[in-house]
Amino acid sequence: MSGELDLLVLGSGVAGLSAAVRAASEHGMRTGVLTKGRLEQTTTRWAQGGVAAALTGDPEQVDLHLADTLAAGAGLCDVDAVRVLVDEGPRRVEELIGLGAEFDRDERGDLDLAREGGHSVARVVHAGSATGAEVERALVAAVRSTAAAVLEHTFAHDLIVEGGRCVGVAAHGPDGPTEVRSRNLLLATGGAGQLFEVTTNPPEATGDGVAMALRAGVAVADLEFFQFHPTALALVAMPRPLLSEALRGHGALLRDAHGERFVDELLPRDVVSRAILAKMLEQHTSHVWLDATGLEHFDVRFPNIAASLAAAGLDAAVDLLPVAPAAHHQCGGILTDLFGATTMPGLWAAGETTCTGVHGANRLASNSLLEGMVFGPRAVEAIAAGAPGPTATGAMRCVLGFPDGADTDDATGLDIGGAPLGVAAAPHRPGADEPTWSPVDVAATRARVQHSMSTLAGVVRSADGLAECADVLDTVASELPERPEAADVAELRNLVEVGRVLVAAALARTESRGTQARLDFPDTDPAQRHRLVVGGSA
Repeated sequence: MSGELDLLVLGSGVAGLSAAVRAASEHGMRTGVLTKGRLEQTTTRWAQGGVAAALTGDPEQVDLHLADTLAAGAGLCDVDAVRVLVDEGPRRVEELIGLGAEFDRDERGDLDLAREGGHSVARVVHAGSATGAEVERALVAAVRSTAAAVLEHTFAHDLIVEGGRCVGVAAHGPDGPTEVRSRNLLLATGGAGQLFEVTTNPPEATGDGVAMALRAGVAVADLEFFQFHPTALALVAMPRPLLSEALRGHGALLRDAHGERFVDELLPRDVVSRAILAKMLEQHTSHVWLDATGLEHFDVRFPNIAASLAAAGLDAAVDLLPVAPAAHHQCGGILTDLFGATTMPGLWAAGETTCTGVHGANRLASNSLLEGMVFGPRAVEAIAAGAPGPTATGAMRCVLGFPDGADTDDATGLDIGGAPLGVAAAPHRPGADEPTWSPVDVAATRARVQHSMSTLAGVVRSADGLAECADVLDTVASELPERPEAADVAELRNLVEVGRVLVAAALARTESRGTQARLDFPDTDPAQRHRLVVGGSA
């Protein structure tokens, strides 16, 4: 690769690729995409559900999408960010169709819209049960034809910061250590589902972007809010096969060990996940059952799910399907304004790795792909316009404060301030050395971290459990090298660093709100309607 890039995108999911396509094709930027696997190897590819958008153009339908998103977010959504999402979302879906994405249509040729949990109406477009794969396919093809550089199998270790500005990344590629420099860097590295032992995320979801941001002092917020999908197929497989929310939207029912229905299947995901876990504990079972036997034409409507079930010896037409919650989506992350700017000049972020304020304490189903499709391109527009850094908009207001004269009435959501969260530096054992870590050591330690996070900081939490989990993470942190060379050790370091902040935030938030369920603080505390922020000074 010769010549400095105008924009380097880290990650190849929907947020990163949407941004890369726009930067290269519409603004003529010299754009590079760096990913630690293949372009196609992302969490986006595993997304089965769909993309939520009010495609009719009816203002009332757009407002309804906004209201449903705010309700799911349990008081921590930024209204302005959600308004951007629902207003711009339909246009982004149409652009994706223009790139060649093919979504399900009815007999009249109109898009076939589904209803999912937390949605008051049907507004979710699908490509069978493989929407993410179809979105990824269309974007990968576009990026390969427009990007100036595509760096696959290249692991970014740390940000390069000079004069307070991000100017690239230090990475390790197929030919060894390298630096990739760019005038602007967009982190679109996805989430950290691999923090937990049961997840729907691929092995690559190790919180790399958030960890790099934390090490560079960039503001991060809302990490305590991690969404568990209620209906992952309870089989020994990783990532866990996901039984799409669309099944419940079409009438599939959840049943306990006695065959009894026990929850409204279309409630938000956090509510359904807790109901399932409570039933499992009550009945001493490892799963509950999803009953899709009443759904007509299952194989035609959900061919990918049908194929996964067949491979496991199951047939949805006659079998009840074993399901249990699995770690699914990181609702917080790197703090950004409405244009993707972080607290560090030259550094931008989009997608699951961010805290835009869109999801609040719990993401509304099928808003994740939409978030990447909307905010990735918005970052590109801001870069093209020469934006120097963050503005006091969206979730960034919790760091920069509110503009003079801003309306701070509770109903607007503009008053969500930030409370600084102090996290002690990770302990480090003198003499901790990279060569002492074998692949077996890494795998065993990663499993230990995942088990602790799942049992002590998962769907439900308590002070005692979180403190025990923090001790485990601190012990592992003390044994890790400060600058690991091997990718598997670097991923473990990233998971531990993100996990330490998640657990610290969960301990500090002494209430239950959205995906944060504290057994010792079961009620929501209006006084804690704020974001817990680590790092960052703009």
